[in-house]
Amino acid sequence: MKVLVIGGVAAGTKVAAKLKREKQNCQVTLVTKGKDISYAGCGLPYYVGKVIKERDQLIVNTPEKFTKLTGVTVMTEVEVTRVKPSEKAVEAIDHKTQEKLELDYDKLVIATGADAIMPPIDGVDKENVFSLRTPEDAVAIREAVEAGGIKRAVVVGGGYIGLEVAENLAEQGVRITLIDMADQILPGFDSEFAEYVENHLADQGIMAFTKTRLEAILGDEKVDKVKTDKRAFKTDAVILCVGIRANTSFLEGSGIDLWPNRTIKVNEYMQTNIEDIYAVGDCATVTNRLTKKAAWSPMGSTANIAGRITAKSIAGKLSDKGYEGVLGTAIVKLPELNAARTGLTEEDAVAAGFDPVSVVSVVDDKAHYYPDSSSFIVKMIADRDSKKLLGLQVLGKGAVDKMVDIAVTAISLGASLYDIDSLDLAYAPPFSTAIHPFTHTVNILLNKISGSFETIKPSDYADGKADDYKLIDASINPSIDGVQYLDLTKVEGEIPGLAKDEKLLLVCAKGKRAYMLQNRLKHYGYTNTLVLEGGTSFNELKI
Repeated sequence: MKVLVIGGVAAGTKVAAKLKREKQNCQVTLVTKGKDISYAGCGLPYYVGKVIKERDQLIVNTPEKFTKLTGVTVMTEVEVTRVKPSEKAVEAIDHKTQEKLELDYDKLVIATGADAIMPPIDGVDKENVFSLRTPEDAVAIREAVEAGGIKRAVVVGGGYIGLEVAENLAEQGVRITLIDMADQILPGFDSEFAEYVENHLADQGIMAFTKTRLEAILGDEKVDKVKTDKRAFKTDAVILCVGIRANTSFLEGSGIDLWPNRTIKVNEYMQTNIEDIYAVGDCATVTNRLTKKAAWSPMGSTANIAGRITAKSIAGKLSDKGYEGVLGTAIVKLPELNAARTGLTEEDAVAAGFDPVSVVSVVDDKAHYYPDSSSFIVKMIADRDSKKLLGLQVLGKGAVDKMVDIAVTAISLGASLYDIDSLDLAYAPPFSTAIHPFTHTVNILLNKISGSFETIKPSDYADGKADDYKLIDASINPSIDGVQYLDLTKVEGEIPGLAKDEKLLLVCAKGKRAYMLQNRLKHYGYTNTLVLEGGTSFNELKI
């Protein structure tokens, strides 16, 4: 069997290498228009920030090394320009010789990835205007910074790559302004979490401007200013991280079905609508595991998982179960803060037909007495009727990945909150708390669903839905100026000056002590109390 793989990097090389392991007698050829067949695209921001010291560390495999390791024939600087399914062949051009080629196949795998979008505005070709998609891009940015001419930079795009570039440039002493035309940074997070991160970045010296459209890049030969629809920003460099577009234009006329975003339609076995043609990686759209709807997941993790499934499918060694889809899982390292998410946001859950219920908790990430202990700010979302876990978002200085990975497992297995409220998770003071922070949040959400914990969400509080409540400081010690303080340990009956039906908003640092106060007040007949989820750790109080 002759298999032709178009494209390298993560998806293409995974398909080719796995296929050769599954069927050694299979003839596999990989063609790519670049010189590198496999590089660590997700590591590029960290090369810019000198966390990764040498460019060679980004190169996962050279063509020669890959061929010796796998037995795959590699052709670099060869660009496929047309696919002819009826002839089971592709047309290509060898850019080293300018020779036109025709390559035939029994099975074809399209793994052509995506390229950075260059916005159609004036000035994108000026000096010190960069995108970040290839090792060459990362090298160019780092060299420009090392040359000493970049003191200020504008990063365009508040997605994960843009945020990672911003962090790494800031670590090099570059003053960063981040702009994004969307309503928020951090796509895939609920708005209150994105706003918290935006405020945190400002505290770290990275100013983010949302709902701000880039209109032009100004300067003579070199950029010195960007113009937006709000104002202009002086800058020495512009890093364009506005998104990517699938490399599928060469498929025109092939009959291969595409989605409106120009990604390739595939089924759970990564097959296109045309027999013997597969697609994988950033050029293909898969499905959402929860909603079963189409989902584009241009992530290295998705590319590798789908690549492995594609190879087993071609080799005839895949069970009836194909790729069950993605959950939008993502994680990003920010200055003094990590952020991660998986599953559905509240808005997504409503759109998918669920009746979501959520809670924001602030929980210890490890034993509070252990050095470097901190907190996780967690938003957990479940379906009100079935109690099935739908999503999780988490912020913190520590290992936020462990929280999200537990959630991924639970969601993927269709677990309800009752299935995961007593998991035997790892505990020792350097790593976790006796009741794991994930389990702790499950318990808090179950308390909310049962009605024993009556709360107001941070988003509702910000919208003024508790403005007619009297604020009560429920902290260990008085900590909110101008607000009545109640010491939980001294509440032993009716409180002078507070009516039993008075609307009381109980607030402490994290929410735990306010919950305990609410419990006690209920016991003494107070019927109209709410706890502000996330407390002062997450919310900006309106006094």
